[in-house]
Amino acid sequence: MSVSLSPALGGCVDLLRCPTCRVGHLHLDRGALRCPVGHAFDIARHGYAGLLTGARATSGDDADMVRARDRFLATGAYAPIREAGARLAVGAVPERATVVDVGCGTGYYLAGVLDRLPGARGLGLDSSVRALRSAARAHDRAAAVAWDVFRPFPLDDGVADVVLDVFAPRNPAEFHRVLRPTGRLIVVRPTGRHLAELRRRLPGMVTVDPAKEQRLHRALAPFFEATVTEQVEYPATLTRADVLDLVAMTPSARHMSAAALNDDGLLPERVTVSVLATAYRPRRPHNTQGPLAPR
Repeated sequence: MSVSLSPALGGCVDLLRCPTCRVGHLHLDRGALRCPVGHAFDIARHGYAGLLTGARATSGDDADMVRARDRFLATGAYAPIREAGARLAVGAVPERATVVDVGCGTGYYLAGVLDRLPGARGLGLDSSVRALRSAARAHDRAAAVAWDVFRPFPLDDGVADVVLDVFAPRNPAEFHRVLRPTGRLIVVRPTGRHLAELRRRLPGMVTVDPAKEQRLHRALAPFFEATVTEQVEYPATLTRADVLDLVAMTPSARHMSAAALNDDGLLPERVTVSVLATAYRPRRPHNTQGPLAPR
């Protein structure tokens, strides 16, 4: 069956370069994306492009996690986080911007930026094909590509006005390479107070490492300097179903017993949402030698 590019993916093909030979640009040919050398990559019927080669990433969200995330985000409980990320992105770039969301998940945060930039286009990268099915339809100007964000991105140098990283792994060297000199990196990450009530009641929940913020700054410093940081913190009132989805949409779901989740007395009705959102600008290229950052 022949598959054609969606308008959003077609509008982002010029950004893509072959992940195999690393030199050829991709184009649509006989229902696939191909480079001049002949390397070919499938376009899924769900609308995303599969560029992953070699060993497959195994840490991507599975179908249950994606369904839980879709349900939870639809409640609006994380809408202030999306608004903060979009506000920082929009304040620093032209309206006709290119936005790359690394570890895009279902495309929720990318869609929030595109809603604020009517002339912009977006491209989401994620290793989870289940999440990419949602990301490919999250916004009419958002395209999606299967990719392991710890590898060099299948993108040209200096093509992005915004790199968005929300609760996702980070690859500082590649962030810097694909950003324009005038671009901005937006990083959103949890503080130690994030979901504290839930973590107190469910010891199996993944905790926020107190040293994580220091590691973030140490990893980004050779490549970026912070321009502004916003703290977003507020109480969120949740139903039992919302709390179950909140747990199920994260890696914590793999560490929780069914008995703990079925105990109504353990589940709080209100949790603290607490994140930091920072905008960074790129440093000069000669300062960009450094290791990849841990998650």
